Amino acid sequence: MVEIERKFLVKSNDFKNQAFAQNQIAQGYLSSVPERTVRVRIKGNKGFITIKGIGQSGGMSRFEWENEIPIDEAQELLKLCEKGKIEKTRYEIKAGIHVYEVDEFYGENEGLVMAEIELNSEDEAFEKPEWLGEEVTNDQRYYNAYLSKNPFKDWQK
Repeated sequence: MVEIERKFLVKSNDFKNQAFAQNQIAQGYLSSVPERTVRVRIKGNKGFITIKGIGQSGGMSRFEWENEIPIDEAQELLKLCEKGKIEKTRYEIKAGIHVYEVDEFYGENEGLVMAEIELNSEDEAFEKPEWLGEEVTNDQRYYNAYLSKNPFKDWQK
């Protein structure tokens, strides 16, 4: 139940031509404190609840538990969430043996496009497509829980 993930900014829209899947995502937080974020998500026509612990040193690894829930329950739980919903389209792109999840954000986070890759170990090698930009794994501003309270439009360069 440990997630090992690296995050990158995306520097072009070339990833869209390589995507094998895409889904609309709406999510909110029942708790956004770093020690235990509790997220409710609707992805396509499915609902999920996820609990994440605080990141280990380096920000790549942290506890994660996720469970699918009925979509009507997810819709009701979203109504209880803290202020600041996240809306995005998630594209899935295969690169070597890995799959990148590229999120194109809307609403208050319009203009942010970020890629994530899940790994089996922190030092695992992976392919870096040409559209991959600066790594932001250790920058908490790019965590969805942070973005829900401090939108990209308020602090972008």
